[in-house]
Amino acid sequence: MLTSTTRLVRRLLAVGTTLTLAVGLAGAAPAVAADRDGDGSQPLPGYTISNPPLAPLEISGAATTVRQGVHRHAGYIIETPAKWNGDLVMWAHGYRGQSTVLSPEPPAFGLRQRMLEQGYAWAASSYATNGFDIRSGVLGTKDLADLFRRTVKRPHRVLMAGVSMGGYIIGRSLEQYPGYYDGALPMCGVLGDHELLDFYLDYNLVAQALAGVPAYPTPTDYLTNAVPRIQVALGLAGLKPGGPDTTTDLGKQLRAITINRSGGDRPGAEASFAVWKDFLFAISTTNGGDSPAQRPGQLATNLLTRYTPNSPVNVNAAVQRVAPENLWQRLSPTLTEVPRISGRPTVPVLTLHDLGDLFVPFSMEQAYARDTAWHGRSRLVVQRAVRASQHCEFSPTEAGTAWDDLTTWVRTGDRPAGDAVADPKAVAAPDFGCRFSDRAAYAAGTGTRRLYAPCA
Repeated sequence: MLTSTTRLVRRLLAVGTTLTLAVGLAGAAPAVAADRDGDGSQPLPGYTISNPPLAPLEISGAATTVRQGVHRHAGYIIETPAKWNGDLVMWAHGYRGQSTVLSPEPPAFGLRQRMLEQGYAWAASSYATNGFDIRSGVLGTKDLADLFRRTVKRPHRVLMAGVSMGGYIIGRSLEQYPGYYDGALPMCGVLGDHELLDFYLDYNLVAQALAGVPAYPTPTDYLTNAVPRIQVALGLAGLKPGGPDTTTDLGKQLRAITINRSGGDRPGAEASFAVWKDFLFAISTTNGGDSPAQRPGQLATNLLTRYTPNSPVNVNAAVQRVAPENLWQRLSPTLTEVPRISGRPTVPVLTLHDLGDLFVPFSMEQAYARDTAWHGRSRLVVQRAVRASQHCEFSPTEAGTAWDDLTTWVRTGDRPAGDAVADPKAVAAPDFGCRFSDRAAYAAGTGTRRLYAPCA
């Protein structure tokens, strides 16, 4: 894994790769145009805001107060219960693609109701831009929290919760504004920052090398020409979750490498590969845009990656090696569009992650565990695995329990229990993830739960 900036620069230069150390940020957030109202109450050019009225909830016999509007080019929602406990929760939503419609959302998994019943106010920003723009989310969330302070009341504590890209926003926000937030619940979060883009690159380059179908950078007909040939060579076309294993020996090697790169041997890993195998080809394509989400090759690299298992094909010798196009943005400690998370939280962080998720793989949790340990912050991080394979596939019980445990930790200092996500032996155990997985969800057969063996 790429954890040392100095080592990465030295090795990149040592292999003789030509790298462009651009001073500008390729794909940086669009410049803020002149706002005709002068107060950021309009979306940026090219964007519209969808923020339909949110009906208040009745909590303990009294209706909540809902405030909605536009602030610094982003739509927002603020909801406060009649009996407010003085604490505010900032909800960070996930990736919205390249849509030009901005929309804030209430906390998911039943957390909106739960937070309000417990006396918490919550607020959510649409962010000023869509795409894989972490910078916009970090700034927009902080701007909205500041607006709450000015227009409602200064909260006693400000916590964060969110999903997917929202978890990335949370991880960076805690380091961008140390001391501002008091606790965080990132769920299915991109806590390994650029390693997510490396994972997508790995899957496609390894599949191409094994099938003998070179196709990088991906051509416009990648999904209709190269990918079908790769799937036939590897036996992936007929592979279904829970179905017979149709993979060839080469396909088995791709699956084993993908499992290794996404978190190592763990329950449900092979079945999860069948869930995600096609998606991981599709996500590597580009539409010709300038943002990292549209052109991931700006930041992704496999120059230093060693793949295992390395047989029957010597993948480490055969695979195409790719350098990041924009090394400066990858290595910069500043708040870029896709910034680094160094692993330096200053407040309690409790995470949830699905074991079989390959959109944001479980290895993101392991990267965060290593980074926080390197900086002596492990005591501030508790991580939990859930036995499911879809992205952010959590039940209200799983999310609600995590939320309750986080808030108790913040209030009392009592650190809750978690899973040893960075211990390969623990992760590979047949019952890993059972401790915090919802038994009722398994019994009901919801989602992908039955791809896993029942917990004792």
